[in-house]
Amino acid sequence: MTITHTLPGRWVEGAGLVLGPSLLLAGVLIRSGENDFFPDQLAAYAARPDEMVLSYSLFAAGVVLLWPAVTALARRIGAEHPGWARWGATLVILGLFGRVFHAGVSHLAFHLVDTLGLEAAQRAVAATYGAFHVFKAVNICIMGGWIVLAVGAYRARALGVIRCVCLALAAGLPLGVLKGSSDPISLVALAGLAVAFVPLGVAVLRDGPAPRWWAVALTIGLIPAAFFFGMSG
Repeated sequence: MTITHTLPGRWVEGAGLVLGPSLLLAGVLIRSGENDFFPDQLAAYAARPDEMVLSYSLFAAGVVLLWPAVTALARRIGAEHPGWARWGATLVILGLFGRVFHAGVSHLAFHLVDTLGLEAAQRAVAATYGAFHVFKAVNICIMGGWIVLAVGAYRARALGVIRCVCLALAAGLPLGVLKGSSDPISLVALAGLAVAFVPLGVAVLRDGPAPRWWAVALTIGLIPAAFFFGMSG
């Protein structure tokens, strides 16, 4: 039996390609101007908690939305070079899992400021920053996966040369807990990711009929419902 690999679907992949890099950039720009390391990130939270929560929330959402973006590109690479597609997608998505874990730890660290105070929270984070966790194993994937995916995209001609180089620049985005990621290297990495993915996302979204009205309404309604359910639990 032949199976057509279309999951998670055009609209999810197109949205991921457009929104993933955009949310990452928005999140980083909101906290720009702060030192990128954890003592200053915690101090920024103590001074402007709502702004920092919004910044890190947008960044975390952008990370999650990158997985369908990666599947969209990997499918195009796989038509010519399935090995590069499999390895590139697997490494990048493993790296995204690591970034989501880091986002969860950052969220907890911020709320240590609320419960312990800034100085005590800084000491607690400093004392535990290098603690072992299983996701340390994917640190190399966080950086190297983008390079493998970019090489695969170049070899398969899934993206132009310039956009392949821009995609590889995503390897320069710092990893870890409470990283501000607003230094010039980080901004170049995120801008490169946007150049590589957003035009492809627009093309994916335009390549087919518009969604039915009830599907759009259901999706819009489910978002606040999901937040309400999550907060009540």
